[in-house]
Amino acid sequence: MDDIDWDLLSSYAGLLSLATLSIYAGSHGSLPHQRKAESKLGQVVETSEEDEEENMERLSSDEAWLFPVIGSAALLGLYMVVKYFGTDWINWFLGWYFSIVGIGSIWKSSVSLFRWMVGDAYWRTFHHFNFVIQKNKRAILSLSWRTPTLFLLPFAFVPPVLYSTGTGSRKSILITDILGLSFAHNALSLLKIDSFKTGSILLGGLFLYDVWWVFGTEVMVKVATSLDAPIKLLWPKSLSLADERGYTMLGLGDIVIPGMFVALALRYDYHCYMSACRASSQQSIKFLKPYFHAGLVAYVLGLVTTMTMMHVFHAAQPALLYLSPSCTLSFAVTASLRGELKEVWNWNDGPEEEAKEVARPDAEKDAKAEIAMGPVAANGEKGDPHPNYQEACLSKT
Repeated sequence: MDDIDWDLLSSYAGLLSLATLSIYAGSHGSLPHQRKAESKLGQVVETSEEDEEENMERLSSDEAWLFPVIGSAALLGLYMVVKYFGTDWINWFLGWYFSIVGIGSIWKSSVSLFRWMVGDAYWRTFHHFNFVIQKNKRAILSLSWRTPTLFLLPFAFVPPVLYSTGTGSRKSILITDILGLSFAHNALSLLKIDSFKTGSILLGGLFLYDVWWVFGTEVMVKVATSLDAPIKLLWPKSLSLADERGYTMLGLGDIVIPGMFVALALRYDYHCYMSACRASSQQSIKFLKPYFHAGLVAYVLGLVTTMTMMHVFHAAQPALLYLSPSCTLSFAVTASLRGELKEVWNWNDGPEEEAKEVARPDAEKDAKAEIAMGPVAANGEKGDPHPNYQEACLSKT
């Protein structure tokens, strides 16, 4: 029996940790921000514009069908460029492009990280700045930020500058991963699918896309190994993190695509939690995350399976071959076991739904009365539309 290659196993574990962390952070970043913060006395404090959730368009089922087509066209185009024109100029262009975009991406991610570290309450104590450009008394441009946001901007330039000015080995794995993690975090925070139906179509279509371009042709492997751009996560094949043996690689698409599905699961859990809060007579409800936890575990198992097959067959594997079924099945099994399959399948995470989640009860009502009464459920009846969440109510005594 061959000795265990601990260097390679550590590389797999490191890559798995980075991917899982990206999805966890990005999923929570996709949750709607509350536009109003309520005090214990029922008073409402308006938050700044930076706290408001951007009204981003959701990816619908009609658009999900196009992803494999657009992805195939882009992949084939890159393959033709690499094959007939070489990689020098395309890598130069992509390097500078992602370096420029990376400044904004790292800035946004670092602000989110800092805000999470200090907490929302302390974050709102920082001085607030507004920058507005008006024409004929109409705002053309309106920006809003707090003091830490400005101080973090110079640090956001460091990784992209080091990446763009480095050549070959000077483009360290660490810098590539910093850029890749920021891209993944912002993609998961901003790119949203509107329903589990759309997510299933998206994962199913890209499942076929991945299988065809990896197993059916050399296109995917050729492009992935030729392009030198921070659109992947890397981990050295060494316990000491030295890169003499090379590194394992995972494309950002294998994080963002299934991650969008896992993020949707967390938003559905949040929807159930808010519905239970509005309909509950209890003062405290635990935020359960059954669909999110199931999806995250399924992603880990799918990625472990991918790495196992790659190790056994010593060949590149289409990660979505394993990730798409595992994530889809996690949703179907969890919903079936909870008896919510039809309800969850028909749920839509549109902007109007998000507006309900961030809204607070009328500030003129007594705070205790607000909790006791709650708004009317979606079906027009009072009560808890999600009894599984209601069981987790914890009374304050």
